[in-house]
Amino acid sequence: MAGELTMMTAAGLAAAMAAGEVSALEVTDAHLARIGDADDRVRAFLHVATEQARQAARAVDQRRAAGEPLGALAGVPLALKDVFTTTDMPTTCGSAILDGWRPPYDATITRRLRAGGVVILGKTNMDEFAMGSSTENSAFGPSHNPWDLSRVPGGSSGGSAAAVAAFEAPLGIGTDTGGSIRQPAAVCGVVGVKPTYGGSSRYGLVAFASSLDSPGPLARTVLDAALLHEVMSGHDPCDATSVDAPVPPVVAAARQADVSGLRIGVVPELSGEGCQPGVLARFSEAVELLESLGAKVAEVSCPHFSYALPAYYLIAPSECSSNLARFDAMRYGLRVGDDGTASAEEVMSLTRAQGFGAEVKRRIMLGTYALSSGYYDAYYGKAQQVRTLIIRDFEAAFEQVDVLVSPTTPTTAFPLGERVDDPLAMYVADLCTIPSDLAGNAALSVPCGLAPDGLPVGLQIMAPVLADDRIYRVGAAVEAALDSRRGHRLLDQAKGLS
Repeated sequence: MAGELTMMTAAGLAAAMAAGEVSALEVTDAHLARIGDADDRVRAFLHVATEQARQAARAVDQRRAAGEPLGALAGVPLALKDVFTTTDMPTTCGSAILDGWRPPYDATITRRLRAGGVVILGKTNMDEFAMGSSTENSAFGPSHNPWDLSRVPGGSSGGSAAAVAAFEAPLGIGTDTGGSIRQPAAVCGVVGVKPTYGGSSRYGLVAFASSLDSPGPLARTVLDAALLHEVMSGHDPCDATSVDAPVPPVVAAARQADVSGLRIGVVPELSGEGCQPGVLARFSEAVELLESLGAKVAEVSCPHFSYALPAYYLIAPSECSSNLARFDAMRYGLRVGDDGTASAEEVMSLTRAQGFGAEVKRRIMLGTYALSSGYYDAYYGKAQQVRTLIIRDFEAAFEQVDVLVSPTTPTTAFPLGERVDDPLAMYVADLCTIPSDLAGNAALSVPCGLAPDGLPVGLQIMAPVLADDRIYRVGAAVEAALDSRRGHRLLDQAKGLS
């Protein structure tokens, strides 16, 4: 029974609990057991909150027995990226500088999950401060891809994606700054969504790049992702960048799963040189599938997308160099060298030298340089101008089509260690996902088959700002058409980890 529960979708579990077929505690215990069986190999979790999860599940069962109204995902377990503050468990951001730190408040998304009865199983591994594309930059060691344990699960939300793919949790939450939800979703064979920027609250999300960070769902089905999207999203007065608008009807769109008459644009700048032949083959098949389902497909050029990668790697490090200045050894976290003889500046320097990893230091230095006197206009200013051009490319494209599509990643999951010493090769993993982060529009990755190496390939679907329902509508249609093949493959992977 426990094994069957971990194989169920979030929607299926919610329905079974609502019908009284199984309790929230039984569901939670089944997933905790699965974590115990598999996570020594996957290493998706940094902290498993066993007692807190079981307590939350009992509370849901008690409320259900009392006839109280419950949320759509009440009792469903979830893996939470360790970048959201939680009062009852550590928040480390994958960094030694915050090892063991317990925040004094919950993030807005944490609060909404708890209020909706979602059971938080624990905190998942990530690239330090969300800086990376492989989860190898975590101070606590890398996570592993459940499809092939010798390969990366993507990043920075690799822990959450791996947990969902390994059936350790039916749902996960990550953050997307340059593709950090969609890229790990693609290489782990699950669904990942970057909502419209400001559609989900950043309050209590430890900031990497404030104008880019977007919390979003990870799941094994498009409908599950939509259900979580509704629970976690909405206007938040605590977040100055939060959009004061209704959450788009994403669940209804996921249930619709119909692309008849939709205009779909293929972006040539995101599906050419640099993509593996196997990835391009699965992408082409997905486009043909959409056309066979009644969509109208056309090529739509977005010429400035070619400059998105260099623009991002000026804007994001610039913002991170400012945001990470708060980790100064004075207020919280690690403190090194405070023996009574060192000055505050020396303690700060020693702490940051020991507490930050190589990639974080690299980006801080890049960002500080780009913002420095004499270089601001030449680098950061120009990058922001390119960002405007990319936004205009999207606006022009969406006048012609309803959504844009591309491969989510240029390659399938690469071997652990292959790109650790080559930052530029690592950065290319986000080639296709970065434009949507710079523009702030909605984007989703849905599995669209396997490459010749037997690893998953993701189809990226992009829609205008606040048109998040469109990506769910298209994603669900692709998923429905490929459902049996995709589902059987995931179940086979789960059995392989047993």
